[in-house]
Amino acid sequence: MMNRRTFLCGLTVGMLSAPLTAEAQQAGKVWRIGTLDYGAQSARAHLWQAFRQGLRDLGYVEGQNVVLESRWANGRADELPRLAEELVRLRVDLVAVASTPAALAMKQATTGIPVVFMSVGEVIQVGLVPSFARPGGNLTGVATLTTEVSQKWLEFLRDAVPITRLGVIWDEGNAAAVVYAAEVQRAARSLGIAFRAESVPSNDGLEPVLSSMKRDRVNALVLVPGPMFFSARKAIADLAGKYLLAAVTGQREYAEAGLLMAYGANLAEGFRRAATYVDKILKGAKPGDLPIEQPTKFELVINLKTAKALGLTIPQSLLVRADEIIQ
Repeated sequence: MMNRRTFLCGLTVGMLSAPLTAEAQQAGKVWRIGTLDYGAQSARAHLWQAFRQGLRDLGYVEGQNVVLESRWANGRADELPRLAEELVRLRVDLVAVASTPAALAMKQATTGIPVVFMSVGEVIQVGLVPSFARPGGNLTGVATLTTEVSQKWLEFLRDAVPITRLGVIWDEGNAAAVVYAAEVQRAARSLGIAFRAESVPSNDGLEPVLSSMKRDRVNALVLVPGPMFFSARKAIADLAGKYLLAAVTGQREYAEAGLLMAYGANLAEGFRRAATYVDKILKGAKPGDLPIEQPTKFELVINLKTAKALGLTIPQSLLVRADEIIQ
């Protein structure tokens, strides 16, 4: 005799049978996931810990039913193609990548292995995918930056400090950073703010550029964020203090390290959210059918200790907008 529960299950068998069969076939399987990061392990371990926690929350326990094969470029864009090819040769089930350069490297390396990205920006403009809603191909994931955010950097900086001349610095190896740097320069022109803009190939190039900018009367700085800079954020904060530069960038960790301000999406949350894409793909979903998640919440972090060291008084109108104030 068919009871109500059996009847309802029968109604949905057409939708559920394929995924359930796929899961049943994978019972006991140990998934092999590659990870590729443009940055350095020592500086970004907490972000990947958030990714691991996201996997655990979904039932993937490292050493039991999932193994991670991790590769780090340590801020060297030229290393990414080799590392991407290495993961392809390992025949991993999926690759999780952090940063636009790493995602582009995996796009070049494979069209067959699913790729989940996080900590990326301008995914259409840099050529990662053709659409947010239907990315197609083998890539999808979580975007964390937008051009609207880069416009806000300049807005908050103007509210915090009388800008004599603006400096704009970005990593020349990061295609998304190039887009955001151009947007900041466009905004500065529209506001009549004099600026000096320079890209750097490595963190070693930062001090000469900052020193030169200071001699050129630059007193405020937009540091376009990226994994290369992220790995050296404390050293960058120290340099900004040395040259008395009021600096803003895109992630809270920079303000925690000593830069004046940061505004952007929470990176760790993006890494955690990326695990949901991994779960869906391992259960049979096609990456190209999964819409790319875009950030909806952004946080403003202000470091008042740094403001005091720079001789700045942050207006109350800006302080009340902050999500966190570092004393």
